[in-house]
Amino acid sequence: MSTHEILGPADRPALSRWIPLSFQHVFAMFGATVLVPLLTGLSPSTALFTAGTGTLLYILITGAKVPAFLGSSFAFIPALTAISAAYGMPYALGGAFCAGIFYALVAALVKVAGTRWLDKALPPVVIGSVIIVIGLNLAPVAMQSSMYNNGTYSLVYFSIALVTLAIAIIVSVFLKGFFNTIAILIGLVGGYLFTLIMGFFFPAYAIIDFSIVQKASWFGLPSFAMPKFGFVPVLTFIIVSLATICEHLGDTMVTSKVVGRDFYKNPGLHRTLLGDGLATAWAALWGGPPNTTYGENIGVMAITKVYSVWVIGGAAVVAVLLSFIQKFGAIIQTIPGPVMGGMSMLLYGLIASSGLRTIVESGVDYKDKRNLTISSVIMVIGIGGGILQFNIGSEFRFALGGVALATVVGILLNLVIPNKNGTDA
Repeated sequence: MSTHEILGPADRPALSRWIPLSFQHVFAMFGATVLVPLLTGLSPSTALFTAGTGTLLYILITGAKVPAFLGSSFAFIPALTAISAAYGMPYALGGAFCAGIFYALVAALVKVAGTRWLDKALPPVVIGSVIIVIGLNLAPVAMQSSMYNNGTYSLVYFSIALVTLAIAIIVSVFLKGFFNTIAILIGLVGGYLFTLIMGFFFPAYAIIDFSIVQKASWFGLPSFAMPKFGFVPVLTFIIVSLATICEHLGDTMVTSKVVGRDFYKNPGLHRTLLGDGLATAWAALWGGPPNTTYGENIGVMAITKVYSVWVIGGAAVVAVLLSFIQKFGAIIQTIPGPVMGGMSMLLYGLIASSGLRTIVESGVDYKDKRNLTISSVIMVIGIGGGILQFNIGSEFRFALGGVALATVVGILLNLVIPNKNGTDA
């Protein structure tokens, strides 16, 4: 079998190819999948478990027709951090669970009514602006991790962050092929090794503590956490999921183009949305971050021309197996804050840039004051920390802010302001 032979979604490669091809997908998804829980206070091992099992659930729901790997979603980071700080992580997980159920409801509506209503409510000018807000909202978090050690500025921390960032940029810009798709992983490993070397030659700057690795068992169950439910956390996550649903539409379209199949029709967009949503609900039920289809793995398929669902399923099984190796999870938890900060500088910027790309590629006309107004208000409210808050009696406090409030206002402005051109902005 030629290494360049194209394998379709239903094709199963020989075992000698199957295993290495699956490991390629594990490498591609690994950096981003473990970065989200590390940034939000969740367990990386649990994230690997829920990503792997969530992907298998997605494969089952889509009838093994769509080769897509589901990993931790960056779009939900602001909601996870804000809700966990205000209410506690169990309530953030409860919100994520309900966001997954909301996906399922939207999937049912798409099956009955199509996607035209979704295009009307969330045109590119709204979605692009919200995605920009999601990325830029996280910028202070990235810089805090990159420069400060327990509230005190550290040149050592900033140096580690810059080296990590430089490695990731060099790999992303100058390397081609498979290495380009694992730039996040290479950046994390490079920054980690730089920190180790610096600590070896300058013991005063040794910041990696391996005691957690020594105490960890070789094998064991990932740490799981049960969700709790509250009105504001649930509403916040559902609103943010409006943006991630549109992200799902884009990823499914790109996957269709790469594979050469129309997944909007077969198995149907309602099936892919349902798979994504139930995988997110499943992840939250076990204490993992919300899932989303991964562009990194789409990139691997585009390079290898291997679109086999068997290969994706193999990667999912590997992720689950890794989640049970406790020492492996402990090593992940030793990744220093400035290494995470350096990677975050790139990743959060990429999120904001993808919002700009959505606007540009959709041809949004900013000479039209309607579009200019919608984008301007969304970004000021979202980035400026706008918050809608009021109390009802002494028991109930309602607060909606940041990305969620910006999304609501953007949708309302889009529906209220007349569109003189008569087209979706």
